[in-house]
Amino acid sequence: MPLPTHPINKIACVGEVMIELIANDSDTARIGVAGDTFNTAYYINALLADTEVSTSYVTALGDDAFSDRILKTIQGHGIKTNAIERRAGQMPGLYAIETDDAGERSFSYWRSAAAARSIFTPPCAVPIEVLNGFDLVLFSGISMAILPPETRAKVLDWIDSFRANGGLLAYDSNHRPRLWESVEVARATNVAMWQRADIALPSVDDEMDLFGDASEADALTRLQSYGVTFGALKRGDKGPLNIATGAPLENALAAPKVVDSTAAGDSFNAGFLAAIAKGKDVTDAMALGHSLAAYVVTKRGAILDISGQRLASPK
Repeated sequence: MPLPTHPINKIACVGEVMIELIANDSDTARIGVAGDTFNTAYYINALLADTEVSTSYVTALGDDAFSDRILKTIQGHGIKTNAIERRAGQMPGLYAIETDDAGERSFSYWRSAAAARSIFTPPCAVPIEVLNGFDLVLFSGISMAILPPETRAKVLDWIDSFRANGGLLAYDSNHRPRLWESVEVARATNVAMWQRADIALPSVDDEMDLFGDASEADALTRLQSYGVTFGALKRGDKGPLNIATGAPLENALAAPKVVDSTAAGDSFNAGFLAAIAKGKDVTDAMALGHSLAAYVVTKRGAILDISGQRLASPK
């Protein structure tokens, strides 16, 4: 089933943005601002800077100095913040990254009381209906895992209404086991989201870990069984598969050296969605996503300046 042909003029990315501590070799740390769907929002906004498409971030923050820092950072990137809730007496989450010699990350999180866990949960000044004003909305598995069960149910009901009125849902399962109450809840929620996703952007390792698929082919077949017909199955440096046909991206070049795999999947999502917003097909979207991710992993940190980079972006 092809995507609707109406223009994508307004994109919203929903989830949690946190204070990021990046460990340096000298036993010091650099402070940043990052989070999976925020990273995607940043790169979408950068890739579509020469268009009329606007990118908004949707979350809840506290009223503390770190929340002020996050809000200022988001605004400084040109991302719209009018759908961000401020919660009195609350704070954002915090995480620290350590990276090994192969560029693989390990994380330590302090997020159990983060304001983002209360997004769309009454009483709130930014109800879920604010998302009705967008053409394309991105959720991730993290976006869903941090929510209370009743709010998750509200999100699913809203998605049905949003799609019935022509809105597009993009989803990446981005599985973090510790965020979920149980593996059963994680599986049920992800199946519900895949059944609703107009643009599916799973990573094969997340899917195999969560559902126990024996192979990439099994993961692809299972996803297709939910009615997933558009998107890409991410496979790291091997390049993505067209989720509808199983066809690989041809000539998918791996990064020359992986320094930090932070935001690899997030940046792929951004490249894919930015290409779709420009009216490109799934092959061009996979090419831009893979090209951007292959660049991002060659540098440290989630948020990089990509101006002037030669990416596989169709004009």
